[in-house]
Amino acid sequence: MSSYHHDGCGGGEEFKDLFHVDFLRGTGERTVTEDGTERLTLGNGADGTFGDVGIKTGDQIAKLGEFYAKSYLEKVGNKKTVLYGPAYKGIPIAVSVAVALSKNGLDVPFFFNRKEVKDHGEGGTFVGYVPQAGEEIVIIEDVITAGTAIRESMEILSHLEGVKVSATFIMVDRKEKGQTEKGAMQEIEEQFGFPVYSVVDVYDIIEYLEEDEKNAENVQRIKNYLAINGAKA
Repeated sequence: MSSYHHDGCGGGEEFKDLFHVDFLRGTGERTVTEDGTERLTLGNGADGTFGDVGIKTGDQIAKLGEFYAKSYLEKVGNKKTVLYGPAYKGIPIAVSVAVALSKNGLDVPFFFNRKEVKDHGEGGTFVGYVPQAGEEIVIIEDVITAGTAIRESMEILSHLEGVKVSATFIMVDRKEKGQTEKGAMQEIEEQFGFPVYSVVDVYDIIEYLEEDEKNAENVQRIKNYLAINGAKA
């Protein structure tokens, strides 16, 4: 096991470990290189950074939604909020989370934004449910790098009157610096006053990769990247 600390979603350590490993094994693309090395693709392996996990099928997006839903139920409980999926990647994730939550007995509304405001038909910036004053919004994103996308979402959502964002859920916390030496998640939490939860973080990924010594080169590449670009506080 890696000596790195991680704080992704999870109750007890046993649940957390099973949850994270299951996530990493249940999503993402696996390719085998010419030398037989299994590669788990969660972004740009060239420099050790991680993006989305290459979700391309119905089964994959359904599975991903289930993991987000587990995180939601653990952190938020059965509280009904409104899910917001920022265009574009956040849209299918938010829908899959809403479906997964409904299968667990919690029917929550969702909506998303348009990149360009529509001036005909239903028009407007948002598509789907219209949040009402007093309701809480949960942002569903893929990853956090510098926190720019979350800040853009907050600007967009600021046009809705009487609502507040109560949490953000992301797929992978890359543990990179934000605008300062602090982690982007920490900066967002301090700036806006709501928690940011990740299904897994880069250290969970390192732990998973370290299970196979064939991944040693990739693991070292990631660690070298984090040594330069990782959050220091």
